[in-house]
Amino acid sequence: MENTINGIHHITAIAGNAKRNYDFYTKILGLRLIKKTVNFDDPETYHLYYGDKEGTPGTVLTFFPWGNIQTGRRGSRQATEIGYSVPEGSLDFWLKRFEDHNVTYNKISEKFGEQYLTFLDPDGLKLELIASKTPDNRLPWETDEVKAENATRGFYNVTITTNKMQPTADILTNVFGYRLLEQHVNRFRFITDAVDNAAIVDLVEVPGEIAGHVAGGSVHHVAFRVKNEEVLMQYRDKIAALGLHITEKIDRNYFYSLYFREPGGVLFEIATDNPGFSVDEPVEELGSHLKLPAQYEQYRTQLEETLPSLY
Repeated sequence: MENTINGIHHITAIAGNAKRNYDFYTKILGLRLIKKTVNFDDPETYHLYYGDKEGTPGTVLTFFPWGNIQTGRRGSRQATEIGYSVPEGSLDFWLKRFEDHNVTYNKISEKFGEQYLTFLDPDGLKLELIASKTPDNRLPWETDEVKAENATRGFYNVTITTNKMQPTADILTNVFGYRLLEQHVNRFRFITDAVDNAAIVDLVEVPGEIAGHVAGGSVHHVAFRVKNEEVLMQYRDKIAALGLHITEKIDRNYFYSLYFREPGGVLFEIATDNPGFSVDEPVEELGSHLKLPAQYEQYRTQLEETLPSLY
């Protein structure tokens, strides 16, 4: 795990109403709100982070909830599906839960020999619950209604839809160290052996698909995980050497980041494990307080009045 890409770090998406987003992910899906902060570029908008107890990389789904955002459109050049790992035998629980809470879902299906359940969040973001053939031993976050025997364990995979899969596959294999695990029709499954979980990227090749529109209910970017800043900058050199534009290192308070757009059009981030989400509030209190980047602390009173209530 030292000098490698260690699977998915986090995935960031765009939502509409912030309270609706909070209610869905904490009350229906049973995730923990691990950080309540603001968008670095738009401080009157939240940046909400959901995950397990500690915000372990590979479990963290984040949102920019822009209240009046138009609805996006799934298509090529996008990350189009987010897959969560759940225990075998739990999909019936989730079917009933989605039925009880009027969540849009499809019937249980199967791919690569594993059962999965597709559903949409209130903004139309497409997610999947996947009963993995390989036991997932990550400790789940539990709520009163979603106990360990059914709870999500973190990410299983992310799916990217592309017109031509090879350029993206080249980044995954030649730069990130993934390998092609298996293929079914036009779905190509890539995996890294560096970690046991959150290790899979599926590329779906659809040559005639029109480009999607990233807006409400869309994935904004996919972040891949590295151990620390030293490894981060090694990857910056590798990607810059390919002639791709990549940002300078950016301090996101809870990790350090680089961003680049891979040849298939999806915005990729590389993010560090350090310093982690407990750098500014203890694990027991994660998500309890509005945490502001230093440059916005002087506007705290104004922002607390402007940002919508989540509770």
